[in-house]
Amino acid sequence: MIKQIPGKIVKKVKNDNERGARQAILEDLFYDFHRHRFQVYWMNFVRGIYFGLGSLIGATVVVAILVWILGQFTGYLPEAIGQYIQQIVDAMQKK
Repeated sequence: MIKQIPGKIVKKVKNDNERGARQAILEDLFYDFHRHRFQVYWMNFVRGIYFGLGSLIGATVVVAILVWILGQFTGYLPEAIGQYIQQIVDAMQKK
């Protein structure tokens, strides 16, 4: 039992040193690319704009495809559901 404790301590120290070295390397890489906070804020702002734009376009395409697929089944669905889907398709085509 006593012989195992130094081995555990050595292993923990080794793991902590590795983790610290990895973190230091990542921080150095980050600061090499971005020397000023303004660059980081600007990059994140632009990234957010592109993410929002991509999400909007993706959602529009998904909704359009979903409405088109539902429109294909209006003749096969029960009358109430088919009429409701047809109203949605007509409203989308008017605009």
